[in-house]
Amino acid sequence: MNWGSTRVVLKQGDITQEDTGAIVNAANSSLLGGGGVDGAIHRAGGPSILEECKRICARQGGCPAGQAVITGGGNLKARFVVHAVGPVWRGGTAGEDSLLRSAYLNSLAVAAENGVKTISFPSISTGAYRFPIDRAARIALEAVKEYVLLHNHFAEIRLVLFTPGDLEVYQHTLACLAERP
Repeated sequence: MNWGSTRVVLKQGDITQEDTGAIVNAANSSLLGGGGVDGAIHRAGGPSILEECKRICARQGGCPAGQAVITGGGNLKARFVVHAVGPVWRGGTAGEDSLLRSAYLNSLAVAAENGVKTISFPSISTGAYRFPIDRAARIALEAVKEYVLLHNHFAEIRLVLFTPGDLEVYQHTLACLAERP
């Protein structure tokens, strides 16, 4: 699927193996690693990512939900890691949709500012933070579409889903978005 000049790819896989210019880490606000995608990226990327995150924390005190910061990729194939903090699901009445949208938009902006032309995202906030996958897929894809239609910057954006079920949800959501003008 293309939006403007940007190719949008959905695939099942392990985001730590992606060879795009940047991968996005579904980080926590401390930026110091954790479980799920966050832990996997820190393990695969090696200690340099954590050291850069510690410097960012010393400078700005972490990263709030909806925001994103960038580090080098360490031992990963990707040159950069964009650490995006998504919201914890609290039932949908605590601004979660807006924060998730911001996490995607800010990730794209930070990557573009650093010259990244290809980027891979996980499904932010849908693991330990329990954001409903169908709602998250719609927000993620709408944010990506909005960004690329306003900014002709990225050659390719991948959404790398960990399970076949998650991939199916994103594929269905993308098909629905493609039907809308």
